[in-house]
Amino acid sequence: MTETVTGALGSSGARKSLLPDTAAREKLRKRRDFKDSASRWGITAAGFGVVFALAMIFVYLFYEVMPILKGASVTPQATYTLPVTQANTQHLVLERYQEMGIQYTDNGQVTFFDADNGQIRQQFDLPIPEDATVTSFANSEYIGSVTAQGLSNGQVVISRHAFNISFPDDQRLITPRMEYPFGEAAIQIDEQGRAIKHLAIETVIRGAAGSVVTAITEDQRLLVTSLTSRSNMMTGEVTVNSNTVELARVPEAPVKMLVDKALRSLFIADAKGYIHYYDISRLENARFVASVNAGQGSAITAMDFLVGTVSLIVGTEKGELSQWFLVRDESNNNHLTRIRDFNPHGAAITALAPEYTRKGFLAVDAKGQLGIHYGTSARTLYFKQLSEQPLVGAAISQVNGRLMLLDDQQQVSVAGLWNQHPQLSFAAMWNKVWYEGRANPEYIWQSSSASDEFESKFSLVPLSIGTLKAAFYAMLFAMPLAIAGAIYTAYFMTPKLRGVVKPSIEIMEALPTVILGFLAGLWLAPFAEDHLPAIFSFLILMPVLMLVFAYFWSKLPGSFRSRVPDGWEAALLVPVILSFGAFCIFISPWIEVWFFNGSMRQWFTDVGVTYDQRNAMIVGIAMGFAVIPTIFSIAEDAVFTVPRHLTQGSLALGATRWQTVVGVVLPTASPGIFSAVMMGFGRAVGETMIVLMATGNSPVVNFNIFEGMRTLSANIAVELPETAVGSSHFRILFLAALVLLALTFIVNTAAEIIRQRLRARYSNL
Repeated sequence: MTETVTGALGSSGARKSLLPDTAAREKLRKRRDFKDSASRWGITAAGFGVVFALAMIFVYLFYEVMPILKGASVTPQATYTLPVTQANTQHLVLERYQEMGIQYTDNGQVTFFDADNGQIRQQFDLPIPEDATVTSFANSEYIGSVTAQGLSNGQVVISRHAFNISFPDDQRLITPRMEYPFGEAAIQIDEQGRAIKHLAIETVIRGAAGSVVTAITEDQRLLVTSLTSRSNMMTGEVTVNSNTVELARVPEAPVKMLVDKALRSLFIADAKGYIHYYDISRLENARFVASVNAGQGSAITAMDFLVGTVSLIVGTEKGELSQWFLVRDESNNNHLTRIRDFNPHGAAITALAPEYTRKGFLAVDAKGQLGIHYGTSARTLYFKQLSEQPLVGAAISQVNGRLMLLDDQQQVSVAGLWNQHPQLSFAAMWNKVWYEGRANPEYIWQSSSASDEFESKFSLVPLSIGTLKAAFYAMLFAMPLAIAGAIYTAYFMTPKLRGVVKPSIEIMEALPTVILGFLAGLWLAPFAEDHLPAIFSFLILMPVLMLVFAYFWSKLPGSFRSRVPDGWEAALLVPVILSFGAFCIFISPWIEVWFFNGSMRQWFTDVGVTYDQRNAMIVGIAMGFAVIPTIFSIAEDAVFTVPRHLTQGSLALGATRWQTVVGVVLPTASPGIFSAVMMGFGRAVGETMIVLMATGNSPVVNFNIFEGMRTLSANIAVELPETAVGSSHFRILFLAALVLLALTFIVNTAAEIIRQRLRARYSNL
């Protein structure tokens, strides 16, 4: 003892303190304050960094999406007089490379001119017979470039403008030429030789040319002629076969005639505002079908097809614009139906110019105004007065980058055009849209097709509903198992068994979801289809079996039950569950034979329930296994960390363990359990690989558990690698990503608000 004290003495004999002196304490305090300050600022900076990163994600997505909201813009470039002014202009065209314009005139000339200054590049005289004059004009679908000149002797000259492209000295050279699909000789349409006052043509050229020409003669006869031609490969001689029929019903004051490219339908607009529909699918039985009042008391002044010749755009003298197409009813009869209206111009529509590859069009009017409209989205992208004179013609290039406007003084105005995303609008993405060929407005996602005139269908509703549908069924499967398992593990299970169960379930979270998707798509989906009674028996009867087992366990003698240590009872359920699962699989075929005529899937079909092999049930089970570890881990921690004095106080007051769980543990742990559920929901909403491999990826709008779906995340994963950068499809996929991010942000924000309120409410326990 003496040695110990001595060892604590200094050289002067005074006791040396083992505690730091004042200077050392001050130094330690400053060091601790510095660490605390650095930690506080570091954590704050990291938090702001997370918020900044999230904000930058939003900013980037908005940057990619913003062009969708932009309308069209027109930039004037040049104004000049048309090359030919001595004759009336019938048709104005701007070729694909936007370098050359084409003017058709009623003196039988076709003039190719420089689009920048109007200088003539080349001029062609159509083979008009010397004893005839041009009395009418018609053109086929714009992309076909076929035109027809109706003559005073009842004949028709059919031609087509085309170009040769060469690159001398590495410079593009466009050389125009004229082609004659049915030969250069005029074709006799009216055997009586009367002048053709109104004309329509549609031509299909695939090796041999086929065409339908409709004509109204000066004595008010309606003739429909079918033309076919074959060219001799050796001599180049063209053989034309024609068949003409005369229809009885002829409108009194026809304004415009159109034939669709399927060569099945004829539409004639008259000055009273009516459109007359004729079925010419079988020429020998061609007939009038019906008339509709498209002008509603206003005369029709312009009518043309959108690309594909399915939809009609009708303009009236009051400046009204509307879209029409044939709708098939339940009796398989077609009815010409008004689909949508566009912003009116307030002046008579004088000309329409459809786009070549999209469902958009230009409309010009008697006040010199230009409107740029789009069919599917019902958008008016541009509307402005560009001329003091009435505009009587318009043309747009095939790449939608330049346009020409013609006024009544033969002046041409050339302008650049920016109109990249006209098919996208809020209405088209979130409301029902009446698409061509559909009986009713629908929500449809269909981003691509084999046809050139495809009408893009970019409704985000099926994808959003598919996302919620997948998350809903996943949570329906995962929540009861995860939360109940968390409560039992944290509160009832013995620590030794908990030390095995909890890490095992948490390790499941590391399992790649692509593996779960692979198993779900290639094993679980076919297995479930072949053993539907087993799946339903397992999902519905397993909870009942557990309750029955618990009941019988409670009735066993105490001496027997005491042999199983407290907290190990759940281990007894493992063989019971496995045995019951095997029994369900074994008896499944017999249940199908006894109750479902041998096939439960066919029984579903017979009662009107669609069953797809890869469906929401499969996704719910597979995604549920991916979500269970997240919910279980957080909820189990929340239950396990409930203060012991609360549970012990409840038990001391006479409550049973279950009463304590319901009345004390669950309310106290509810903020954590709610957070666990929201984390699981966020995981389910953003899941990609499982829904990609196990859903069938069909963008349908329903909550049928036996049908598939397509989610926002899966759609992005499937289509983004194959879309063109900067295209409308590209932009809307970024919009889908923005919707997905906003959805998870809103859900998580709402969840945090609710969690804080629950925490405040039960913090006094």
